[in-house]
Amino acid sequence: MQRYTLAQIQEAPILLVGFGSIGRRHFRNLRQLGMKNLWVYRTGKSTLPDEELAGCSIFYDYDEALRQQPLAVIIANPTAFHLPFALKAAQAGCHLFIEKPISHTLDQMDQLVAAVRQQDLVVMVGFQFRWHPGLRMVKTWLREGILGPVASVHVRWGEYLPDWHPWEDYRQSYSARPELGGGVLLTLCHPFDYLRWLLGEVEAVQAMIGTRGGLGIDVEDVAQVTLRFVSGAIGSVGLDYVSRPTQHGMTIVGQRGTITWQQEDGSASLYSADKAERKLFMPSPGFNRNCMFVDELRNFLFCLANQAGSPCSLKDGIMALEIVRLAKQAGIAKKELRVHDVEYL
Repeated sequence: MQRYTLAQIQEAPILLVGFGSIGRRHFRNLRQLGMKNLWVYRTGKSTLPDEELAGCSIFYDYDEALRQQPLAVIIANPTAFHLPFALKAAQAGCHLFIEKPISHTLDQMDQLVAAVRQQDLVVMVGFQFRWHPGLRMVKTWLREGILGPVASVHVRWGEYLPDWHPWEDYRQSYSARPELGGGVLLTLCHPFDYLRWLLGEVEAVQAMIGTRGGLGIDVEDVAQVTLRFVSGAIGSVGLDYVSRPTQHGMTIVGQRGTITWQQEDGSASLYSADKAERKLFMPSPGFNRNCMFVDELRNFLFCLANQAGSPCSLKDGIMALEIVRLAKQAGIAKKELRVHDVEYL
């Protein structure tokens, strides 16, 4: 694989697919990181202003954009369209940053994996919570073994869907529409990634899912998922589109202590039973939510420059999607389903 200097990366064309809220965020952050040649593929359906695109190359024909040979493609359109756009980009030899979830289905995923391998491409999946300083501290504490063997983990994440994008009818957003890959399990799938990152592989899934939010949408808006890890630890993940105020936090219980993390203030806390003491970690005063998105893109650019493996790989994205897929099936079948490593990885 070819290596690049930082100056070469900053001059190279990067194509963004989608210019909704997340595409716009990536566009601004790439500019902040010094990228000078940003292209945007658009369908013309966005209701958001586009004055900041002045001077950028705009494409309304995706195939034509790929023929111009961008170095990398940022996939930031609705979930249901991630895979076909990513597959075309990979077949054209473009490196990939794919927003989570990587798709709403595993159909044709083997083709994407084959194209990535054949073209020797860098792929990163946009699970930005891996760059949260509080969660990174949690990972450090777990690596140090202070808790001893982990017994259980509990994640609670609820947000009121109508408050997400006040400028649009939430019922028309991708998060609320089944044909666009909506539903709380796919849209709020971050815990299925960061729990694998923190605690290792999941071997079995159970779930209960429902539509109880009174939101008038045709996707699940509440889910309670139970995970059994290869280590023997048991996990629960509660997700909903209904909670006011927003709640997002985690508790990890070990044989020799407890770790907690709260998204609201970014804090992480460790209680060591052996020492009968508590440690509190707080992010630096300058930390805000966008810092995670900047850091993940900075890391993606580093991987491009050095042709290095991604810290949040295509396999990570596929395994998180597999957990979601099994949770949906388990919710219908009302039984535990086992996770099998995807054969083609």
